[in-house]
Order: sequence, then structure tokens, then C-alpha cells
Amino acid sequence: MTTATADLYDERGDELDSLALQLHDLGGREAFDGPIRTVRCHRDNALVKELLATAGGGAVLVIDGGGSLESALVGDLIAASAVENGWAGLIVFGAIRDRVAIGRLPLGVKALGSNPRKSAKAGIGEVDVPVTIAGVAFVPGRHVWADADGILVER
Repeated sequence: MTTATADLYDERGDELDSLALQLHDLGGREAFDGPIRTVRCHRDNALVKELLATAGGGAVLVIDGGGSLESALVGDLIAASAVENGWAGLIVFGAIRDRVAIGRLPLGVKALGSNPRKSAKAGIGEVDVPVTIAGVAFVPGRHVWADADGILVER
């Protein structure tokens, strides 16, 4: 990512939505961007693991965990798989775990927080559906930019 989100917003303004929700920067890469892919799941990360094990092509996976902090949707092994498969970053509306190890990976990760408790593995959820987080629509195929200032989404 070469353009800071603040500068990008100054250039494009109304073409972009800004996520007001304050997420923690937990990955080893603070700034990242790419086309949006999505997973909607609640306390079950089987679909997240499955998707991040496929070629990412520089995409950003937006994980709508419903804002639950009760269990982690991403850990170090899943995040390492994302790096190996070419994903640019993860935006998690929920919790991660193994945050020290994830912080060493060349991967952008923004999340609500962390919890060492692992999630279920039943595969319940939806992939590549539009998700709305704090009033902002994340539509698969549109572009998302993230850095220390926040997150911008193409309308």
C-alpha cells in the first residue's frame, strides 16, 4: 500500500466508506489493502481456515464473527497459512489468539481483541456474502484499505 488512508480519503472522499469502529493492529504489517473476500461465522473458524488455505491473490479476508470475543477465529497456524497462500490481510470483527506470533508475520491483521479459547470447527457460516460491520458494507470484490488510521472501503 503506497497511499495512506487519510490521503486516499482526501482524494476520493464520497467514493469511500470509513469504518468508525476502532480495531487493534495485531499483525506484523500495519498497512495493507486488496480486494475483499468475506466469511460470516460465529465462534466457528472452520470456513476461515479452509478459505485461507487457498490462493489469496493479495485479497483481504473480512471475517464477521458478530463481534464476539468469546473465542478466537484466527490463530498463528491459520495466519501463517494466509501468508503462505498470498493473502494481504485479515479484518476480524471478533477475536484472534496467538497475537505475539501473529505480530511477527508479514500479514495485516486488525481485530477487536484476543482470547486464548479456540473456536468450534463445524464449518457453520457463509463465504463471500456481503457483510455489514458498524454500518459499513464489505462486499466481495470491492477494495479495502487499512493502516494505522483506520479502514476505508470502496462503495
